[in-house]
Amino acid sequence: MTRRLRPGWLVAFFALLISASAWMPWLTTAAGGGGWANAIGGTHGNLELPRGFGAGQLIVLLSSTLLVAGAMVGRGLSVKLASVAALVISLLIVALTVWYYKLNVNPPVSAEYGLYVGAVAAGCAVLCSMTAVIAGLASGRSSR
Repeated sequence: MTRRLRPGWLVAFFALLISASAWMPWLTTAAGGGGWANAIGGTHGNLELPRGFGAGQLIVLLSSTLLVAGAMVGRGLSVKLASVAALVISLLIVALTVWYYKLNVNPPVSAEYGLYVGAVAAGCAVLCSMTAVIAGLASGRSSR
């Protein structure tokens, strides 16, 4: 019996990585004594973020739903629907990450490693979600 890693579990792993990256520094500045901020709105030092619910918090919320969708695909529960949902959610996370970058990264504020970890994980989640969609559609055709 051969075992293979289902793309759903990889989607879930990358969703977990996106969620973890939100706690890492996403922005940094050296102006006014320096400081950094993470995606969920936490700041340290002299860096100020807009108050309220923003792109970073939505990224964290969507990464949780992506984790559930990836686990559903990995367990074989509603594979077609869950894999399409995972693809849509991961594409939304990529779009929100780009939006977060465009909103917040302007001199003297620059991107920090957490933003790059989150962006790469979101890109990998998109690729794994596309693989899950293709695998889900292919398995549906062979069962008829």
